[in-house]
Amino acid sequence: MSAKTDTEVIIGGKVFTLSGYESEEYLQKVASYINNKMAEYNKVDSFRRQPLDTQNVLLQLNVADDYFKAKKQIDLLEEEIEGKEKELYNLKHELIAAQIKLENTEKTVKKLQAELNENAKKIIRLETELKK
Repeated sequence: MSAKTDTEVIIGGKVFTLSGYESEEYLQKVASYINNKMAEYNKVDSFRRQPLDTQNVLLQLNVADDYFKAKKQIDLLEEEIEGKEKELYNLKHELIAAQIKLENTEKTVKKLQAELNENAKKIIRLETELKK
């Protein structure tokens, strides 16, 4: 496990010390995300007219909404990956079956080619015998 990180970040113009096992860059990225959300909402007059506690709840709801949308997207992508893995598994098995069939067909062709050569030799031998 990595070492615990303490880093100072600025959120909404206030300095906070964040602690965690993530990197300082990650903690700064989280703070930046929150600042961007606050800036986005502070551009809306109806948001700014709300009491501070209502603003905080609305911001929290929006962050939760982003989280659940991202989680749903991840779930869909994981399902898609699972489907692709199953498809790949089936294709590999089809490929193996086709390779086995090809090998067997090649063996049969070689066997038939050998028989053809033997028969050709027999024909030549018989034709030679007929000419005598």
